[in-house]
Amino acid sequence: MTRYAVHTVPGSPYGRSVMAMLEEKGADWRLAPIDRADLRGGAHLALHPFGKMPILEWDGRLLYETDAILRYLDDALPGPSLVPQAVDDRARMNQVMGICDAYLFPEGARVIVLQRVIGPAIIPGFTPDEAAIVQGMPRSHTIFAELSRLLGEREGFGGNGLSLADLMIGPQLELYSRTPEWAELTADRVNLRTWLDRLEGRPSMRATLWERLPERIAAEAA
Repeated sequence: MTRYAVHTVPGSPYGRSVMAMLEEKGADWRLAPIDRADLRGGAHLALHPFGKMPILEWDGRLLYETDAILRYLDDALPGPSLVPQAVDDRARMNQVMGICDAYLFPEGARVIVLQRVIGPAIIPGFTPDEAAIVQGMPRSHTIFAELSRLLGEREGFGGNGLSLADLMIGPQLELYSRTPEWAELTADRVNLRTWLDRLEGRPSMRATLWERLPERIAAEAA
């Protein structure tokens, strides 16, 4: 069986999307943590010329861009496809994946989650920039409102079943849920809370939670 390596910084929501996909497909994989001291350094750039993450490695091959990785794994690995068959469901899935890359991460999570969760977790003495958070909230409201509208009463963003879009934005919103702003952003968008609770209950998501990754890294090193 092919063994996949996921090169990422533990805690990266995009890295978690790929790891969860591998779990869903029952694939053999390992976490290859990128050293934060080498971010965009020589070893990192040898894997990804743009210095981002994650990077999937297997059989001497490398693939980057989360969207491309998820679609490749869905095609390459056995098991039910996570791409909806119905054309409207598939279009919605693609739209939500685009929202993740174009708005949710760069304009929302990169502000709110970075200040509230990532910074305090990895930088000793980090103090959140409250002004930046206040400034970022209107855009986050716009993003959450549209995600809530697109989800509607469905079980997932690709319809009534798990799709690539769920795996892509789930880790982003799980990090949001650790912030005080989550209550405000979801107060009138209860469907997002229900959806996230259901998604996070899946074995694939539990296995790839940020707090569980040190166990996997230690097991690999043993």
